Amino acid sequence: MNIEKYTYLQERFLPRLTSTEIRDMEKEDALLILPVGATEQHGPHLPVYTDAILVESMINESFKHLDDENIWVLPTLSYGKSNEHNDRPGTFTLSFETLKSLLIDICLSAHKNGFRRIAFFNGHGGNLDTLKLIARDVRLETGMMIFIVHIGALDVPEKVVSKEEMVLGIHAGDYETSLLMDECPSWVKTDKLGKETPLLLENSNFLRFQSGNFAWTIDDVSESGIVGDATIATKEKGAALYAAQGKELSEIFIDIQTFDSDRLIK
Repeated sequence: MNIEKYTYLQERFLPRLTSTEIRDMEKEDALLILPVGATEQHGPHLPVYTDAILVESMINESFKHLDDENIWVLPTLSYGKSNEHNDRPGTFTLSFETLKSLLIDICLSAHKNGFRRIAFFNGHGGNLDTLKLIARDVRLETGMMIFIVHIGALDVPEKVVSKEEMVLGIHAGDYETSLLMDECPSWVKTDKLGKETPLLLENSNFLRFQSGNFAWTIDDVSESGIVGDATIATKEKGAALYAAQGKELSEIFIDIQTFDSDRLIK
């Protein structure tokens, strides 16, 4: 995590505090955010660190809209469950068991420190099933409130990225490439932008990547490692996405920071 670059994030970076400061801080309404990314292939044009960059930079963008909310961020977990990309160079994956153990141990440590709420902000779709499975187990074991916020579930203005691209462009396409062009343009190989969309709509009326899902690996859906259209990505689109989604994410964090499941039953 580039703390010096992320001006707004560094102010709320929990590990910059001392042990005594963390001991004495108000925790009843505190929200801890754990960014969860991945290190995996993103085609010939994007860095393998893309998902980790996106969760960190989007959190930083969201923190621009916070005031005095008791919201803090933990170091990014930059490895994820990426075995769908396992045969492609640059992919470093955790097993389900390892990712599960890491997440549970982090949550148990948060609980031991007196925190009641933790939100996983996830940047890689392959992590979602693991996050969902362990969230309820941690809730049952500790009583903590566990939240899952996925970058892929944030609203995307259709005037910025088309609806079709958001259905099919799930990996290294217009969306991710535009964000990286704005956030760290020197890491994007603009001479290697490509387009590859699987024939999913032609072969099923029901199955989609985001709903009605099916088990797939990157070899099933792409030769290049791209799933989407990176050729239409622009820095301007990336800036517009950060502005819109950063604001939405801040509202989500503020909402769950004060949420209490004890109030759900009269």
